Formats: sequence, structure tokens, C-alpha cells
Amino acid sequence: MVWNDTLTKRKATGGKKRPYRAHRVYEVGRHPVETLEGEQKLKKVSGHAGIEKVKIVRANVVNVSDPKTGKTDKLEILDVISNPANADYNRRGVITKGTIVRTEKGLARIISRPGQTGALSAVVHKE
Repeated sequence: MVWNDTLTKRKATGGKKRPYRAHRVYEVGRHPVETLEGEQKLKKVSGHAGIEKVKIVRANVVNVSDPKTGKTDKLEILDVISNPANADYNRRGVITKGTIVRTEKGLARIISRPGQTGALSAVVHKE
């Protein structure tokens, strides 16, 4: 787990300051789940107040909506075209919100946050 670094500062002499209290639950963080194309794999994480969050680790299908017709289809992801969020994500093919993917019926732009929600949604994108 990732912790905020508020309790691990250094003294002017270079020595480590000892924490005056333990870590609190609200200081806990996690590394981001970087969703990739592949066979569907979900990760369940316990959250605050006992809720359970579902994160997408790998996905091979996406729910694509067409605003003109109002129809939604479950389509297979063929390729990750571009990711404007990060050049490294673009190179590695990571799927985040705003990523352009190629599906069976053309291009689609991801509108959900797959690392934080358990669904992968998109809208039709003009080529």
C-alpha cells in the first residue's frame, strides 16, 4: 500500500524523525490500476465504510453508445489507438478515460474510468 509521506520527514542533520502517531486509515493510498486490453479480469478492493470497489485490470469488451441513434452495443476491443492522457500510456496501450479504441464497428472514445469503476463505457468517435 502507498502511504502519504507526512510522518517520514528528515531532520536537518539527516536523521529520521520518528512518527508521533500511527498511520490513519484516511492516509492510505493505492497504486493506480492501469487497465490493459486482454481477457476480462477484475480486481475487488475494500473501501471506506465496508463498501467494495471493482476495478478493471484487463478488458476485451466495451459498451459503445451511439448518441444519434440512442442504441448501445457490447463490442469487442480490437486495438487501442491513442491515449491523450499520457504518452507512456499511449505507448503501452493503457485504457483510461478519453482513450480512443478500435471496435468491430469503428472507433470509440472511452467515457468511464475503468481503474475506478467496474464498467467500461464508450461513445462512437468520428474517424
